[in-house]
Amino acid sequence: MAQLTIERGMPKAAPKTEMVGILRRMARSKECYLLLIPTFALVMLFNYYPAGSALYHSFFEWNGANFIRFIGLGNFIEMTKDPIIGQSLLTLVKLTLLSLTINLTFPLAAAALIFHLRDLRLAYFYRVLFVIPMVVPSMVVLMIWRFIYSPNIGLLNQFLKLIGMAVLARPWLGDFKLALYAIIFIGFPWVAGIGTLIYLAGFQAIPTELLDAAAIDGASTRKRLWYVELPLVMSQIKLIVILTVIGSFQNFTTIMVMTNGGPGTTTMVPGLYLYRNAMYYNKMGYACAIGTTLFILTLVLTYLNTRYLRSSVEYVGE
Repeated sequence: MAQLTIERGMPKAAPKTEMVGILRRMARSKECYLLLIPTFALVMLFNYYPAGSALYHSFFEWNGANFIRFIGLGNFIEMTKDPIIGQSLLTLVKLTLLSLTINLTFPLAAAALIFHLRDLRLAYFYRVLFVIPMVVPSMVVLMIWRFIYSPNIGLLNQFLKLIGMAVLARPWLGDFKLALYAIIFIGFPWVAGIGTLIYLAGFQAIPTELLDAAAIDGASTRKRLWYVELPLVMSQIKLIVILTVIGSFQNFTTIMVMTNGGPGTTTMVPGLYLYRNAMYYNKMGYACAIGTTLFILTLVLTYLNTRYLRSSVEYVGE
């Protein structure tokens, strides 16, 4: 019985032994941990502290300076009554869905085409070709597209006049019905960038044995892509979905540069409305509430994506 008691008590001491081992390893590498302290301090100061401050001040009426008054859920209740919030959320949903449609098709198709090229030098050339636009600052790209959409001297309207279709020329960013779609069209044909490289990395990680077995079984290129390759790049697809959703919820620079939320409020997004409330109207507490809401929505959508977007087949390399 005594021996049985000792054996039952051993697992309770295991966590303490493991913790002691961890502390000893940390003590042996204390210099490395000391070098990491500035990094963690800066991350806490510039990432976590602002987020915590925004969550805290979302329950206050605050002008960002000398006036602060606790109002509880007042800012969030005001959001439910604000018509601009409702319209901006609808615009955000449209932008997110359209961005997902683009990022799950065009970059994926480009990566698949590069992957199936037999000439490795040509595949490398196209890979480099798609990476080059990434070194161009995004602001430069936006200014180029503003010039393309310019109603008077813009490249698009001038081209339409040149080919005898001047009737289609219009102020693209000033059209209530087309402004949002003009913004979505930025970056056409949407194949250059990190998305193509992520998909291509997924394709290249597929074991050649599986592809050879599919070819021996007589699978066509289309069937091999649909039944073998796509299920094995589901991890990359999930990553693209997460990055697209987070990017759509956080990005307002494109809207601010191209239309500033106009015409009217047809292209207003919550991020830009947050910026206006904070910087123009001195409603910092309300802006913090908008930011907190966006954070919660992004967190929920990311969880749902990682929880339910799965593949029936997944390869895990050794």
